Amino acid sequence: MTATASDSRPGVSATASPPPKTARKLSALAGLLPFLRPYRGYLAVATVMLVLSSAAMLVVPIAFRDLIDKGFVRNATSGDINGHFAALGVLAVFWALATAGRYYFVSWIGERVTADLRSAVYRRMLFQAPAYFETTRTGEVLSRLTGDTTLVQTVVGSSVSMGLRSVLQFIGGLVMLGVTSPRLFAITAVLLIAVVVPLVAIGRAVKRVSRDAQDRVADTSAIAGEILNAVPTVQAFTQENAEAARYDRTVESSFDSAIRRTRLRAAMTAGIIGGVFGAIVFVLWLGAQAVVAGTMSAGQLASFVLYAVLTAGGVGVIAEVWGDVMRAAGATERLIELLHAESTIQPPAHPKPLPESRQARIEFRDLSFRYPSRPDTAALDHIALDIREGETVAVVGPSGAGKTTLFQLLLRFHDASSGAILFNGVDLRDLDPESLRARIGIVPQDAVIFSADAATNIRYGNPNATDEEVRAAARTARADEFIERLPDGYATFLGERGLRLSGGQRQRIAIARAILKNPPLLLLDEATSALDAESEQYVQRGLEAAMVGRTTLVIAHRLATVQRADRIVVMDAGKIVEIGTPAELVANGGLYARLASLQLMA
Repeated sequence: MTATASDSRPGVSATASPPPKTARKLSALAGLLPFLRPYRGYLAVATVMLVLSSAAMLVVPIAFRDLIDKGFVRNATSGDINGHFAALGVLAVFWALATAGRYYFVSWIGERVTADLRSAVYRRMLFQAPAYFETTRTGEVLSRLTGDTTLVQTVVGSSVSMGLRSVLQFIGGLVMLGVTSPRLFAITAVLLIAVVVPLVAIGRAVKRVSRDAQDRVADTSAIAGEILNAVPTVQAFTQENAEAARYDRTVESSFDSAIRRTRLRAAMTAGIIGGVFGAIVFVLWLGAQAVVAGTMSAGQLASFVLYAVLTAGGVGVIAEVWGDVMRAAGATERLIELLHAESTIQPPAHPKPLPESRQARIEFRDLSFRYPSRPDTAALDHIALDIREGETVAVVGPSGAGKTTLFQLLLRFHDASSGAILFNGVDLRDLDPESLRARIGIVPQDAVIFSADAATNIRYGNPNATDEEVRAAARTARADEFIERLPDGYATFLGERGLRLSGGQRQRIAIARAILKNPPLLLLDEATSALDAESEQYVQRGLEAAMVGRTTLVIAHRLATVQRADRIVVMDAGKIVEIGTPAELVANGGLYARLASLQLMA
């Protein structure tokens, strides 16, 4: 179901005329249809319950009419009165059961659709290329996943049901008003039209303001998520008050938008309820005059009063629900935007298989790349490099030289602007990204630790690994010695983002994770940068063991860590300026020699 919802997107003709404005506003709700379709059975049962409960409600005034006209007459017996009240009791029980059934099934559908929608949007976000999050803040995505889906749940799970019940109540009430007294009904209909039509414009404004209010809420979530993840930095620069003030400004903006929405909804509700009830009171006055004149019975007037109350109540609920529907339309529109977001990295229609191999051969063929956000600057400029199977190649150079970009293209987080990268002779663009990344292990400079225990964090590299395999990977990465000293060993919870560990310990967990994956290609992005001298020696031995028989590509700023590499590639300004062994590069007296003189010789 989720896949269907996330992948289906109707085509739009370039020459088609745009739909009417009102249709465009409510069309976002059509995006929920793929999520409702699998639960047609539940919808059918809920609809039956809705019709039965509405029918029972519309029968009540008829029962009261008969009670007044036939039960409260001079020749009526106690048996007649008891029969009418018994019928009312049975009707009340039937109404209650039908309403309870409607509530249960509609609530179930609302909760189920919301859960499916959340899952579909979250899954869609997980498959977005990293470039997507350069312009979309994660806090905004989280706001849509929580606040917007809750709005949708409220509408699908209750408001729509109440609205449909009120529509039936309104239509049925109007019909019965016409049956009871055509003259009074005609007057009522004219007055209702005069009251309701001008308020439609307010409903349109509510939708626009609701969308703006949800955007402001997303802004507050985005700011809070960003700052709470950087509290140590905020405190180190004593920016607590400044950040609190920035958040306060965003909250006030959100509050102002919410109040504008509330003001419009209040005006719409007051206009509808006041106008409708004013019209009903006027019509009832006319009915009272008819009873006095003898052209209408007391029972008829009583049933007309009840139908008028039901009709007016239905209009009041519709006015309230309409505001919720408008808010949900805005929320759904925002969710559908996420659901229809297309990743810039797509698998080919017919991906080529990768040959099974313990090692990898990597070829960069005249590779160039420019980031979409910086199209005028070449991050990589005509890179040509052949990395042989089992070879360890180090990539060094100043910051901004393009080293990390090389890794991102290897993982196919971006596609080359020109040229190609071959993995075991196959162009990366001909491979399924998932199949490619399954054969690459990476240890990033900033190790990512999840809110889980140590064993789970290591097992992220291979979810099917046994406990012994996890421990073996930890021993190779020299992580076993500190994990064993944790309170619960491998079952110790490491805290959010691994805050219970030191930087070096987090790095060793990440190294163990990559080792456990056992990939043909190992990418080390400053893998020992966060370690002290002693830990670095331990981990370096573990890495050397992991690199045996495996192709390894290493990014390094500290040249001392790559002296045993088979070759060193020196990059500067997106170009390869030197290639050779450490001794050859020092002898050449180029950029590497200058860097070495600053680091190694000092």
